[in-house]
Amino acid sequence: MGLKKGAFSFSRFGVSTPLPGNFADLFDEKIKSFAFRDFFPENEEKSLGWTGLQEILDREFAYAAHTLGDYRVFSLRIDRKTTPSALLRLRFLEAERGMLAERETKKLYKEEREALRESIRQDMMKQAHPVPSMLDVCWSLTKGMIYFSSHAEKILQDFQDFFRETFEMDIALHVPWLDALGQSKEDAEEFLSRQPGREFLTWLWFKSEERDGRIALEGQEEIGLAFVRRLILESGEGDYAESVVCQGQHALLLEGKEALRQGKKIREARLSLEIDSMEWEFTFKADLFQFQSMKLPAPTEESDESSALEEEGRLLERIFLLEKAIETMDQLFAFFMGLRLSAGWPAEVARMETWMNR
Repeated sequence: MGLKKGAFSFSRFGVSTPLPGNFADLFDEKIKSFAFRDFFPENEEKSLGWTGLQEILDREFAYAAHTLGDYRVFSLRIDRKTTPSALLRLRFLEAERGMLAERETKKLYKEEREALRESIRQDMMKQAHPVPSMLDVCWSLTKGMIYFSSHAEKILQDFQDFFRETFEMDIALHVPWLDALGQSKEDAEEFLSRQPGREFLTWLWFKSEERDGRIALEGQEEIGLAFVRRLILESGEGDYAESVVCQGQHALLLEGKEALRQGKKIREARLSLEIDSMEWEFTFKADLFQFQSMKLPAPTEESDESSALEEEGRLLERIFLLEKAIETMDQLFAFFMGLRLSAGWPAEVARMETWMNR
């Protein structure tokens, strides 16, 4: 499941490097040069490269299969080898016992133990079979934005590093409140310390109930927004973090508002978004403005068999619907920021407190 079909989870990256005039030819050359190859580097835990999105075995990208109008769509394949920690420990204990018996001693030096453990790990790595992962990539050239199907910190870093190596362009994880860093250093640090993503999501819950879920945004008809089934609230950081998980509509109202009164903010919530009679549902992760398991509105047509042209049309439709939801959430955040940085914010906070204590 991913960009082509089903629910889609993704993070966003912004591309800051301007596109060169010969970008189309350069992109085609670069992605082919860094395509996935059936080669696993010795003593390495992973091997990665680009493959086709429509066809995961496509590494040649014939007829510019990566190009879809203004978009570049492809996949990052990462093959990883792992050594189960429990098995590694058993193998190490067996080898250590054998070495002690051979030497007729009771203890190995620390350096010897570490060398023995690493030798066993390397042997296990050589015998291990790599496990592949396919991660969808959708690059909007006009917006300078990439939608990448992962939230895992390690995978996000792998993607960022490999993208830079391939295309020699700077990219960074996109979170909209970084624009606030244009303020003075002290103001920006104070703003970020308040966890703006969580503050936004907490405010959004209030707005979702203020007018029966109807919110007016500039330039479009009112949208519908509802918090459904599950939310996670949290206070504190690291070892001192305290979380509350609320599931079910009744729990959202009672447990959730009680957690708000205790000073917690919403870290994650399942949202239902209605725009122009179409409905999206997704889990929104506030800390990095990430989307998980987004269900898109039903496509205009469905068929079991279709031509490549029809498949491209459906994919473009899904990207359009994906971006519609993203743009609306960005507009909601801009709405929030306009209030948050205005003289009207204390009055908004007062209304939120009244709502919270109902």
